Amino acid sequence: MCGIVGVIGSQPAAPVLLEALRRLEYRGYDSAGIATLVNGHIERRRAEGKLGNLAGALDRMPLPGTTGIGHTRWATHGAPTESNAHPHGTSRVSIVHNGIIENHAELRAELEAEGQEFSTETDTETVAQLVDLNLQRGMEPVEAAGAALRRLEGAYALAMIFAGHPELIVGAQHGAPLAVGFGEDEMFVGSDALALAPLTRRIAYLRDGDWTVVSRRGASFFDIDGTPVEREVKLTRMTGAAIGKGNFRHFMEKELHEHPAVIGDTLHRMVNPATRAVTLPDLQIDFAQVPRITMSACGSAFYAGLVGRWWFESVARLPTDGDVASEFRYRTPPMQPGGLGLLVSQSGETADTLAALRYMRDQNQTVLSILNVPESSMARESDAVLETVAGPEIGVASTKAFTAQLSVLACLAIAAGRARGALSAEQEAAMTAALLEVPSRAADVLERDGAIQAVAQRVSQARDVLFLGRGNCFPIALEGALKLKEISYIHAEGYAAGEMKHGPIALIDPAVPVIAIAPSGPLFEKTASNLQEAAARGGQVIVFSDAAGAAKLKGISAETVVLPDCDPFVAPILYAIPVQLLAYHVAVLKGTDVDQPRNLAKSVTVE
Repeated sequence: MCGIVGVIGSQPAAPVLLEALRRLEYRGYDSAGIATLVNGHIERRRAEGKLGNLAGALDRMPLPGTTGIGHTRWATHGAPTESNAHPHGTSRVSIVHNGIIENHAELRAELEAEGQEFSTETDTETVAQLVDLNLQRGMEPVEAAGAALRRLEGAYALAMIFAGHPELIVGAQHGAPLAVGFGEDEMFVGSDALALAPLTRRIAYLRDGDWTVVSRRGASFFDIDGTPVEREVKLTRMTGAAIGKGNFRHFMEKELHEHPAVIGDTLHRMVNPATRAVTLPDLQIDFAQVPRITMSACGSAFYAGLVGRWWFESVARLPTDGDVASEFRYRTPPMQPGGLGLLVSQSGETADTLAALRYMRDQNQTVLSILNVPESSMARESDAVLETVAGPEIGVASTKAFTAQLSVLACLAIAAGRARGALSAEQEAAMTAALLEVPSRAADVLERDGAIQAVAQRVSQARDVLFLGRGNCFPIALEGALKLKEISYIHAEGYAAGEMKHGPIALIDPAVPVIAIAPSGPLFEKTASNLQEAAARGGQVIVFSDAAGAAKLKGISAETVVLPDCDPFVAPILYAIPVQLLAYHVAVLKGTDVDQPRNLAKSVTVE
């Protein structure tokens, strides 16, 4: 969601802020802005659209000053216009904000009655006007900010600068992340460590309800009541060189080609190739005693979790529930004592998944999170974390993080199966051997890129597309449909192949591609039967299968992409790659913004 940066330094702040905002582009945004202190006065530049527009505004009207704040906005309250772009404020205070102030309407009415004049439609301006009123009443900036924070309801991260106070930033976190960076005679704030990585590796993370007073000399931290608290300064593992595109056209293309390395790096942390045994790092969970797993996540991470559910039940014989995080806690489900709550998230900051985690903790579940950011809010609130070693994922549409999540879930299911006596040593060895082959098989899939591009030509002409899969590949059909929707804007739906006759078959005609995720395996013949029905009704059947499956479907498929042979256990990991590649090539053909598709944010940090 929105990105926040701030700096107190000795060099011009605007170039530093602009570069940090570029590192936050992956979060999704539709306007941007910067404010600095110039001779004690607040000046700002804002622009609708991409950061190039803001850079152009800064070229036309340079913004001096060594203290400032910057923001990339994803519109919630108010249209994505320059006037609604952050920073907001008055002549006394300027504010950037990620989140939603739920009581903004009530506060706005109160402030207008006090004579405060609003100029935007945003909820953020309510915070600025509230702080401004406190300043007019004689409060000092830190006091004015603290009093305002106690009035706010909702989820937010905030950073503020004040006229006449060139070495002061006040920040706050409640339900949306904020970090403080410690430099040499300079200080920073940011939405995440990735934004701050080129500036400093020394990072302190606020906890929910915290606020911070940052000066050039350091930072002080307080809880919501204003009581001083200590927050540990840690060395982040992020690096300033982590986000280059190399020779690729898009971040998504680069990240797609990182699948083999990411899967390999993730597996090497969890599988001993010599013994072919899974060894989970520092995981103090006795799966033999776990009566039930409850899994929750959002988007692609949820689909990864659905594959995990299949593995846990089929491999480990461990009952597993799964629900999207945005619905989970509103059912107020009763949870079995001794159960395991399992969360999956790339960012570790997703608001709905974080809320699901907290519900699980309230239900006395042990909480295990699978995350790509070990310094995230979810990591800090979990009992245990398994890390996906995917590195920064900049493209909004998740790619390499998804296969890394699947790799972790596969290892976890094997470990659970061994602990519960559901797997013999020979079965575990066979499964881990299959896993260890996936990186090289993934590289083979990438070599089929030309065949996938040919399929993309056909799919790019469609208005509607159906993806079909069965068993542990049904969630891959969901993933393929989601990717196509996200970045090409073509309507697509994923279905369990056996459900086609229960409604979706009515949509099939010669204009509708039917894309089958159909590796050879126990359910192949059933999937083939479903595809025969689609072909009989004129559907353009497109098949992703291995050589044996492709041969059997040759008579009904309009196009086939032949993928490497693999064990059915690992097929979801391997088959995720071509459906993501297909979406990428369709989007390129349609000329959409591949890395930053419209209306989407990488990390959804508000509900």
